[in-house]
Amino acid sequence: MANRRNFLKNTALASAGLAFTAFKRNLEDPEIKSISNKITKPIVLSTWRFGIEANAEAWKILNNNGKALDAVEAGVKIPEGNPEERSVGYGGRPDRDGRVTLDACIMDELSNIGSVACLEYIKHPISVARLVMEKSPHVMLVGDGALQFALEQGFKKENLLTPESEKEWKEWLKTSEYLPKANIENHDTIGMIALDSHGNLSGACTTSGMAFKMHGRVGDSPIIGAGLFVDNEIGAATATGHGEEVIRVVGCHLVVELMRQGKSPQKACEEAVSRIVKKIKLRGKELKDIQVGFIALNKKGEYGSYCVQGGFNYAVHDATGNRLIDANYHLK
Repeated sequence: MANRRNFLKNTALASAGLAFTAFKRNLEDPEIKSISNKITKPIVLSTWRFGIEANAEAWKILNNNGKALDAVEAGVKIPEGNPEERSVGYGGRPDRDGRVTLDACIMDELSNIGSVACLEYIKHPISVARLVMEKSPHVMLVGDGALQFALEQGFKKENLLTPESEKEWKEWLKTSEYLPKANIENHDTIGMIALDSHGNLSGACTTSGMAFKMHGRVGDSPIIGAGLFVDNEIGAATATGHGEEVIRVVGCHLVVELMRQGKSPQKACEEAVSRIVKKIKLRGKELKDIQVGFIALNKKGEYGSYCVQGGFNYAVHDATGNRLIDANYHLK
């Protein structure tokens, strides 16, 4: 009987020891260790180098206990209004007909959404998108309808084609070759996602699209679920790059759903890129000609990013400061 009691006692002690070892190992695993970290808020992420200036503007609101929705709108308006940023808003490169057409969307913590596509003559499409969300019964307006709505809301009609962009377009017309570059030199987007001090998430995405695109082309940027998605229970994601590839997998919704399944923001971005890469290869396309990048943020303020090939960077601003980070990538 004593031997039986000793056996049971030793077995229990051994089991406890193994459990403690496993618990200790789990705490040392970065994927699991992050679960025990305190929440980092407020925090804002945005795509590309112009995200530094955009983040700084958003931080003025976030650091004052302001709403993430207000912060992301204010943040992306910085590159939208800068004529030297040739891939967003005023000064954006035109389509092949010489027309600057803009796309944007916005999403808040309550799943309110607004979007505009192929919008001309309005410097800040993100603000039009917000009013579509707040002052219309719809979630998306396009083309002349979006312009009409903007003018009715008091926006000023302006020529968005700067002399520099017009000169590039006329030079392009000599060959009319449509060969989009992989990174920011030819096209791109600012996507911004933020977690405010109240624990709420919002996001915004705005672009002038690919340079010299067909008139009427719309990429992923104004499409909720593709270029941007926010789920206040889980996290938020936004995308940049070749929008057609993002749309094929409904990229940002995919990233958020992967986070819902328990993946970290980093692992979720990696899995989404992996799926895009697989589909590119199935269609016999060259990876070197394609760029897609994701950034993601969860409710704890943990973030991650991943892209198809090198060259994509993103900006992060939290209480420790504002910095630019080179994203890791698939194509080595």
